[in-house]
Amino acid sequence: MVWPFKPKSRKQIARIEVNGAIGSATRKRVLEALKTVEEKKFPALLLRIDSPGGTVGDSQEIYSALVRLRQKMKIVASFGNISASGGVYIGVGAEHIVANPGTITGSIGVILRGNNLERLLEKIGVSFKVIKSGPYKDILAFDRELTEPEKNILQDLIDTSYQQFVQTVADGRKLAVETVRSFADGRIFTGQQALELGVVDRLGTEEDARRWAAELVGLDPDKTKCYTIEEPKPFLNRLLPNNASRIPPGLSAGMSWVEFELSTSGQPLWLYRP
Repeated sequence: MVWPFKPKSRKQIARIEVNGAIGSATRKRVLEALKTVEEKKFPALLLRIDSPGGTVGDSQEIYSALVRLRQKMKIVASFGNISASGGVYIGVGAEHIVANPGTITGSIGVILRGNNLERLLEKIGVSFKVIKSGPYKDILAFDRELTEPEKNILQDLIDTSYQQFVQTVADGRKLAVETVRSFADGRIFTGQQALELGVVDRLGTEEDARRWAAELVGLDPDKTKCYTIEEPKPFLNRLLPNNASRIPPGLSAGMSWVEFELSTSGQPLWLYRP
C-alpha cells in the first residue's frame, strides 16, 4: 500500500550553515548534516555560507559531498557577509549561487605562512639541535630561514593546490580555465562583481535563495519553510540553564580562531587573510 501523505521533509527545504573558518570540526559537522539531508530525502538544500575559507582538504571533502548530493536534489548556496577562498570552493559545489551585492567573495588562491623567530632566539640565547632523516624534514622550522630549494618545494606545492582550485571553480561555474585564472589571483570582489564574472548566478538575500530553491522543486515559495540541520548540543548544555554553560559569543569566536591558527600553522590554506 502506498502511503497517501508525503513525509514532512518532502515539503520543506533543508538548510545548513557554514560559519567561520573551515577546518576539521566544520567538515565533520557539515558532512553529518549532508548525510541527514540525504536520509530524510529533502527535495532541496539551502547552503548558507559565511566563511573566509580554511583548510584545503576539509574544503575539498565538503565540496565532493555536495557534488554527490546534488545528483539527488537541488542545492542553492547563499553567500552572506563573506564567502571567500575555501568558501567559494564549497559554494561551487552547489548547482546555483546567490550573493548579496556587497558580499565579500573571491580570494581564489592559496596561502602558506610560517614563522621565522631566528633573530629573537639568538637574542635570548636559544638554539635547537636537529637530527633529521633528510634535508627537508624540518621545512618551515621557525628557528631558521628557508633555503632556496625549500622555497621551490613549497611553491610547487602551492601551485598544485592553486591549479586544483582554479579547475574546480571552472568546472562548477562552467567557465573556461583561463577565464577563472584571469581573476583568480587572490583578489577579493563584491557579490555584484562576482555576478559579472560568472562566479554567482543571482544577487539577492538568503530569503531570495530560499524562494528560488522552492521554485526549483515545484514548492510554493510563500509557504515552504526551511528546516535547519544543526549539530546536536552537548549533553551538559542540554541539562544546565541557558546561561550556565554559555561562553560569550565574542570570546568563543576568538578562541576558535586562535585554535584554528595554531592547528593550521605551516599548512597550505584556501583562506582570505586581510
